[in-house]
Formats: sequence, C-alpha cells, structure tokens
Amino acid sequence: MKARTSRARTRSPKHSTHRPSRKIIVELPAQLYAEAEKVTEQLSTNRSALIRSALQEYLEKWRRQELENELAEGYIANASQALKTAEDFIHVDSELL
Repeated sequence: MKARTSRARTRSPKHSTHRPSRKIIVELPAQLYAEAEKVTEQLSTNRSALIRSALQEYLEKWRRQELENELAEGYIANASQALKTAEDFIHVDSELL
C-alpha cells in the first residue's frame, strides 16, 4: 500500500520568510488614490513603487525622530552631571584667559 503525500505539506507556507517581497492590500480614500494615480503618471512609475518610496521615506523620517528623541532624553537625563562637571572645571577656563 502506497502512502499518500498531502500537497499542502509539500508547498511552501503562504507567509514564508524566504520571499523577497510581500503583497499587501491598502485601502486609500478616493482623493488620495486619485492624487497617487496622477503622480505615478507624472513620474512614469507605478503605484507600488510610489507607495514603497513614500513608506521608505516615512520610516527613515520616523527613525531619525526616534533617534533625536532618545538623544534629547539622554541629554536631559545627564544634564545635572554635565552642569556639575562644567562647574568643577570653571576655574580652568578662568586660568586660560
């Protein structure tokens, strides 16, 4: 008797991590869709490329903002230590003048 092999087990999973890209469905308000269509024509590109580019730009901006926020928090957290260090060395500055 032959063992039956299920096709489902031999196929790669739908959400495999080996695929270089993913398809998604995005709902847009009618006006945003119309503007995107206009821009794709002007740029001689397609909707997917436009959305990828916009998303990449947004994520880069978001990451920069996150870094700036972390730096600001660090500066604030260390402000009292920086002030104390500056006060400790104020006499050095006056000696150089």
